[in-house]
Amino acid sequence: MGTTLEYGSLEAGRHCNYYTYDPSLQFELRRRCDPEELDWGESNLREFGAMIGHTVADNADVADDNPPKLRTHNKHGEVINEIEHHPAHIENERLVYEAGVIADVFESPPGREDPVSFPYHFGQFYLMEYASSVGLSCPGAMTGGAALVLDKFDDGSLQRFYDGLTARDYDDLMTGAMFLTEKQGGTDVGANEVTAEPQEDGTYELYGEKWFCSNIDSEAALVLARRPAAPDGTEGLSLFLVSTHDRDGEPTNYRFRRLKDKLGTVTVPTGEVVFEGAEAYLIGESENGFRQMSEMLNAERLYNAIGSCGSMGRSLLESKVHAANREVFGKRLDEHPLMRRDLAEMATDHEAALAFTFEAVEALHRRERENDDEAHRLMRILVPTAKYRTARMAVDTASYAMEIKGGNGYVEEFVHPRLLRNAQVLPIWEGASNVMALDVLRSMDREAAHEPLLTLIDERLDSVTHPVLERLAAEIRDERDGLANAITAVGTSDGEYAQTQAKELTDYIFDVTTAAILVEQAQWQLDVDGDARKALVTRQFVNSYLREHDARGITGGGELSTEAFDAVVRYAAFDPDQFEDLVVMN
Repeated sequence: MGTTLEYGSLEAGRHCNYYTYDPSLQFELRRRCDPEELDWGESNLREFGAMIGHTVADNADVADDNPPKLRTHNKHGEVINEIEHHPAHIENERLVYEAGVIADVFESPPGREDPVSFPYHFGQFYLMEYASSVGLSCPGAMTGGAALVLDKFDDGSLQRFYDGLTARDYDDLMTGAMFLTEKQGGTDVGANEVTAEPQEDGTYELYGEKWFCSNIDSEAALVLARRPAAPDGTEGLSLFLVSTHDRDGEPTNYRFRRLKDKLGTVTVPTGEVVFEGAEAYLIGESENGFRQMSEMLNAERLYNAIGSCGSMGRSLLESKVHAANREVFGKRLDEHPLMRRDLAEMATDHEAALAFTFEAVEALHRRERENDDEAHRLMRILVPTAKYRTARMAVDTASYAMEIKGGNGYVEEFVHPRLLRNAQVLPIWEGASNVMALDVLRSMDREAAHEPLLTLIDERLDSVTHPVLERLAAEIRDERDGLANAITAVGTSDGEYAQTQAKELTDYIFDVTTAAILVEQAQWQLDVDGDARKALVTRQFVNSYLREHDARGITGGGELSTEAFDAVVRYAAFDPDQFEDLVVMN
């Protein structure tokens, strides 16, 4: 049964254990991890959550005020190519990497015979995002993505880089990067012009410019380039690994032209790279680079979605703490009906984003660990949908959390400006919203990814038998049929109409799939715990996103009860016998 959390005991959304204050994450891991894995790992997650909530969160403030600096010359006037990081950021990197945030999913951690599952890994990564230090999460995501690519496509010749990317000891670590964007290309990767010249020793030399390179000082950056006589477009691109130093330990022949002056994510050194004969190593099959890079790109999009969920979690926590401590008009802010509604809706959105994203994570796990082809098809539609929707939700949540905080939320001494600035990149990095919606269409056209998606929805709904959930399940099933009709309509239309409806369809996919996942989770919680809390969350989500309301729902009714508020926002258990008598917010 649930334990009610008292947010009034905190002064802000920090100096606390983020794992303890996120039962939604605990629920997802309880459902998706092997019990033996959680028996081993929960104490580690609690230690990690405490470390992020105290040391890492404090260091993140210092690092954000002292962003990386580009040093082009040393004190003797000699040309160098270095990024200087503040010691607070270096300490944070050491703490999270040595806690296994990347290593544990590739190599067995102490006390285990096997690497951790992807749900466990992404749960730990999600907790890291609570610190709102994208200087940790962005390089971390690219480190994991680069390791995944080498694990799949390298023939063993780049083992030292794989070992560096998956190192637990910080002194042995190599962080990853993905240098993809060029000025003339942008989203049109096929227009890329960086060239790769073969050398007698089997290496290549890279020439040309990359325009937007995050984690610019990566020791293991993956780069798309075109070999001599390769065809135009993405079909002619090959994938290479380039490091800051060559095999002899000498600086590689590329230079950082400048760092970008960005709106947010300032702890990530993002800049322009000029290759001037940089030593590079071919990965996998030549002229198959874009497909191989797509493996990393899909991983990055999933990390982006889990980062969005973590951003929402921190923004929501800040709002809960403020509302529990701030007194206005004679009572606490969270005792006022309108604020209760706001917090319940924010909490529902956060939980929905987490549920959908972890469904995509589970598909990744089945593909990687079980070679499940259907899981691959499912990933192809879940990942861009998750990235598309959760990114927008993170921006909205950070913005409204600032509004709840009031004038102080707009002041740089508080965390809210950083939360909003950092959230704003989430819909942009690794493909903007339009790109994600069009990728959903491609997944349906090329891989019929909607078929396993509809099967997933049916399986979730078929498992629901509790009388309390009967009406909800029937409503979701009706929408499932509507979604199937929408997919057919888009699939049989001309290309231009399909593109104009791509966002609406992607939103519909998210809403119906999330509702099906939540109602199945509600069934499980009722069966195992006798608790109807998840049923409340499901009903609120369905009411917000799947129901049509006359007069916009302003037709009378009561306010959200204290019991329902405590269940949704403060994680109290809820009696199933009270479920049908409750009002939900329109």
